[in-house]
Amino acid sequence: MAHAEAGGSLLVPNVQALAQNYNISEEQVPERYIRLEETAEEVISGHDISSSFPIIDLNRLLDVQSSKEECAKLGSACKQWGFFQLINHGVPDEVISNFSNDMTEFFKLPLEAKKVYSMEPGNLEGYGQHFVVSENQKLDWADLFYLILCPKDSRNMRFWPNSPASFRESIDMYSTEAAKIVSCLLRFLAMDMGVEPEYLLERFRGQPQSMRMTYYPPCKQAEKVVGLSPHTDATGLTLLLQANDVQGLQIRKDGKWVAVNALNGAFIVNVGDILEILSNGRYKSIEHRVVVHPTKERLSAAVFHQPCKDATVGPLPELVKKDDETQYSSSGYMDFITGFFAAKLDGRNYLESLKS
Repeated sequence: MAHAEAGGSLLVPNVQALAQNYNISEEQVPERYIRLEETAEEVISGHDISSSFPIIDLNRLLDVQSSKEECAKLGSACKQWGFFQLINHGVPDEVISNFSNDMTEFFKLPLEAKKVYSMEPGNLEGYGQHFVVSENQKLDWADLFYLILCPKDSRNMRFWPNSPASFRESIDMYSTEAAKIVSCLLRFLAMDMGVEPEYLLERFRGQPQSMRMTYYPPCKQAEKVVGLSPHTDATGLTLLLQANDVQGLQIRKDGKWVAVNALNGAFIVNVGDILEILSNGRYKSIEHRVVVHPTKERLSAAVFHQPCKDATVGPLPELVKKDDETQYSSSGYMDFITGFFAAKLDGRNYLESLKS
């Protein structure tokens, strides 16, 4: 989601260990995890909403015969929803299954083995939690493992697990495939906006990339907790893999929460704050959250694609000329990301504060 030095987080109890003890006892969920106001909000689910959720076919984007039509569909998805599911993406099943299996095995390791990769003060990278800045704030029912993936010379191998033995290789291969997809999508989004693809891709020079792997333990009082607080992503595009068949992602559309039914074999892609700003507000960075299951664990991996460190985060000049107005103020990327983490997970409020 960001460069590792952009912030840090206070140490809090391991949720996976807490859940294992709590789920076999008669104890109540600890007060710091109870989020009744948020969990009481209405959620829309069912076939009708699932069938209207945008699905983009990468094969059709790349096919000369259907590319124009599918590109328009892609642009519409980013404008109207800010989310879509990507099918026929071309990532080998073996790459996805190897990565998913290794991630699952990592979270099965004893707590002490995982703690070897714990986050350090003032650094986002490693195993633990993000956005914990006070001793009394409400906490998410999840543990995460965050890594900087690209550029490759920015990798801190102290955080890259040696167990499972194949994990480093499977992460590397998965990272490469994710970068190919996002580079392709950015080219088509540039075409949809009417700007030169290279002009947009220059903002993502070197394809900075990071990943958050998240383990959501089951909670027998799932209706009282939140797996991941409502937020937007401080990225260009996010590529999400749901590693098992347990649903939980919800997006806020037209003021209501909508449950996302992840398709088997598809990636869920969402517009981040950076792309909304670059597009001068054409594309929407949508608030989303994760809820947990009462009896089943959920695992996911979000790969974030950010601009380069020295990039200016502001509307593309060509779009400002077309629109004859600037929707957002401009800033350096590192200033942007520092402000994002200072605001914690706070819905769209930080993004809204940047409007001109």
